[in-house]
Order: sequence, then C-alpha cells, then structure tokens
Amino acid sequence: MMTEQTEVLIKKYSENGITTLTLNQPERRNSLSMAMLEALSAELESVSDDADTRVVVIAAAGQVFCAGHDLREIRDQLDSHEFQLKLFNQCSKVMQQIVNLPKPVIARVAGVATAAGCQLVASCDLAVAADTARFATPGVNIGLFCSTPMVALSRNVSRKQAMEMLLTGEMVGALKAEQIGLVNRVVDEQVLDETVYRLAATIAGKSGHTLKIGKEAFYQQLEMGLAEAYDFTSEVMAKNLQAADAHEGICAFLDKRKPEWKDE
Repeated sequence: MMTEQTEVLIKKYSENGITTLTLNQPERRNSLSMAMLEALSAELESVSDDADTRVVVIAAAGQVFCAGHDLREIRDQLDSHEFQLKLFNQCSKVMQQIVNLPKPVIARVAGVATAAGCQLVASCDLAVAADTARFATPGVNIGLFCSTPMVALSRNVSRKQAMEMLLTGEMVGALKAEQIGLVNRVVDEQVLDETVYRLAATIAGKSGHTLKIGKEAFYQQLEMGLAEAYDFTSEVMAKNLQAADAHEGICAFLDKRKPEWKDE
C-alpha cells in the first residue's frame, strides 16, 4: 500500500523500497529557491537513514521539471553577497548529498530542466527522460554563467559537449541529451513512469549493502589515476567479499536459487 507524506514544497511517496521525492511548486516552475533547496536537503537526509528505502526517484509536478534558481529571489537579494554565497553553497550541498547518498538516485524528467535544474539531473546517478524533455544551461544569456551547474554537467558529458551547452545556452532535446550521456533513456511520456519504476524496481531488488559499496566506490575512483583506482577497487572488492550478502549471492548463484539479502 502506497503511503503519502506531503510537505509544503516536497511530496514524498514510498512503496516497495522506492521513495519518490517530487518538487512540488509548479507555479514557480519548481525553481530551486533557498526554501526548496532546504526542503530537498532535509528529505535527502531523512531518506539516507531510512532502511526501508533502497532507491530514490526525484521527480517534479507540472510541466517543468526545474527551471533552476529562483531569479526573483536572486533579484531581490542582488546587493547581498552573503545571501548569494549561502544560496549557491546550499545548492552545492544538495547536489553532493545526492552523489553521497548511500542509495541510487534516479531523475524522472518531464518538461524542461534548465540551469540548476539541469545540474540536478546531472547530479543524479541515473536519469530517464520523456521524449519531450529539454535541457539547457542558459545562464550566459542573462550574464550569469552556469558555473556551479558546470561541475555536474562536465562530469557527465564530454568537455566539448558541456562547453557548447554552457557557451551557447541553447536548448538540447531529449535524444541529444541521451546521445551525450546526460540521461540514460528517452521514452514516450506516456510510459515514463512505467520505465522509471521498472528500472527502480530492478535496482531495489539488489542487496542494499552492495549498492552502497558500489556507488561510493564508483565516485571515489573517478577522481583517481588509473593505477590508484585499480588498487582502491581491488581493496573494495576484497572487503566486499567478506559481507554476508556476497556470501549469500555467490551461494545462491551456484545453487541456482534466488538470493535472500540481509543488507549486510
């Protein structure tokens, strides 16, 4: 039975090990205001320690996934460097929470994802987009280069593709986003939910302990040189083999039965 807990800015649904966090301010194009960022941060912190959550889906209400920062809020605080720095630091904190979350995070993208909204998509471990979705880092068009979105974008797509998006500010269609590695899959909007939750369910069926180990190691090794990465991941695998779920998984495979995970 699906449970629903509605926050002011974030809707939270949990079912079968999958928790969906929905940006819920469509009238403001789900912009990442300070309040929205703080609400999302709190939900990510909560779900991080939730043993019943195995996979997180980030979605959005309305026709726009996320239009980036709230420009009205920024305009009202143009003279406050302190506020601006706090805002961008809070946004950076949320993006790092997603990367550091010990559970896989999937972005469900319908509509437009621009600037920090595009950053949000790029920060998720996986992303599934409707074929009508569009992406952009258009800060250059208003004199505010998308410097923080650049961090996530440049770690997901090639340098030249990232630079083209950053320098032109032009919209990128869903199929191009898939080609350059910004999203994993593009599907008809009518089957978007089916595709997202089938993928989430597949992942949720794995050992939570193993997923945690693997996700953490994936991002750590990306920052290493080749030899260091192999040394590091060899140690990770040797340690992983000592886990109860590794023993269970290997035995279940050899015995040709379904494993019974203990998440340890």
